[in-house]
Amino acid sequence: MDRVTEPSSDQSPTGEDIGVEISDTQTHIRVDREALTRLVRGVLAGEDVHQGSISIALVDNATIHDINLRYLEHDWPTDVISFPLSEPDEPALAGELVVSTEMAATTAREVGADPWAELALYVAHGLLHLCGYDDATDADAQAMRRREDEVLAREGLTNTFPLVGLAPAGGPALGRESARWPG
Repeated sequence: MDRVTEPSSDQSPTGEDIGVEISDTQTHIRVDREALTRLVRGVLAGEDVHQGSISIALVDNATIHDINLRYLEHDWPTDVISFPLSEPDEPALAGELVVSTEMAATTAREVGADPWAELALYVAHGLLHLCGYDDATDADAQAMRRREDEVLAREGLTNTFPLVGLAPAGGPALGRESARWPG
């Protein structure tokens, strides 16, 4: 498996300066880099973020498990880990997402969803963490779920989260665990 890193162009068509770098070392989902870049820029524009640099590592479960254990002391694979690389008061957002495409493909298969939609949910979730959203409390988790719905709908995607049956009405997600680097 080759590591391929392709930086996107520095300037989006709307004049925003959001750099997106994608490293793809997995074989579980064929990823359209342009669509992923558009998703990142769309999520960030919706959060009024117009300057930044986002790095996305698309990995398998073994890799994200290792990262989750090493950095967060969680001994299991997860869907996405967000690493903020900028301070909240900085004008440009910088961060890294590590995303398990293996988990996205498996979950999508189990619920009969499109793997791209599941992957898009993970990316949107991770980006929202970088933008300051949290899901540690019931109220925060509900707010984050609503924002994910809005973001994905704006991008023409279905939020696969409710399909898993882990998000009871009016309550936080149970069973899915994504991680945010404590920064």
